[in-house]
Amino acid sequence: MEDTGSMADLTALHEELARVVVVGRDLSVVLTEITGIARRAMPGAEATSITLVRGDDAHTAAFDGQLAIDADELQYERGHGPCLDAGRAGQIFVVDDMRTEQRWPDYARHTAAIGVRSSLSVPLPFQDAVIGAVNNYATRPEAFGDTDVEFGQEVASWVALAVGHARLGVQAGQDLAGMRAAMASRAVIEQAKGILMERNGITADEAFTVLTRASQRANTKLRDVARQLVSTGTLPGT
Repeated sequence: MEDTGSMADLTALHEELARVVVVGRDLSVVLTEITGIARRAMPGAEATSITLVRGDDAHTAAFDGQLAIDADELQYERGHGPCLDAGRAGQIFVVDDMRTEQRWPDYARHTAAIGVRSSLSVPLPFQDAVIGAVNNYATRPEAFGDTDVEFGQEVASWVALAVGHARLGVQAGQDLAGMRAAMASRAVIEQAKGILMERNGITADEAFTVLTRASQRANTKLRDVARQLVSTGTLPGT
């Protein structure tokens, strides 16, 4: 049976996002408006942010709620975490409880200490040299369900649209180079996941967890860990 309430809410979210003027406005203003809409619309979110990544540079482009910027900064300090890895791998990450999270244990421990219990990170649809994610945080465990994921994907599409419009003035050659690098990064991560899945008989999520743990142990970027596994068959630090 269809959840007509959720469908109605999603329609309302789409209509509100459609009213956001994208062309001719500063990107930070547009993203701040979208972030506020997302936080109000998503059932589980108490704080929301948008992370943008270009090359090795990651930053919070907009946020609604201090908890979001604090949690984001903890990831940037470490170079890994659900929002960064969501953008890099193009994968949705739900953390049900930071106190028991094992994929990013150091980050999760520090994030739990500032009051975050659960999070949802949704990658932006890939269309540009810039990649990133919409991040949502809550002070209670298991705050995010299927409706939040659906809403998050809708918001991520509009963020990607806004970023795409804002970057129209950037030189095409620079965009193409950045796009190719980002695509290559995601492709090698997918290859590495496939190797681990076939080798160990594990799921895609479990394979990604193996990669992130190796990345953290070796203090090496996720894409470099994946590249080593693809080229040599071994993981750093194992």
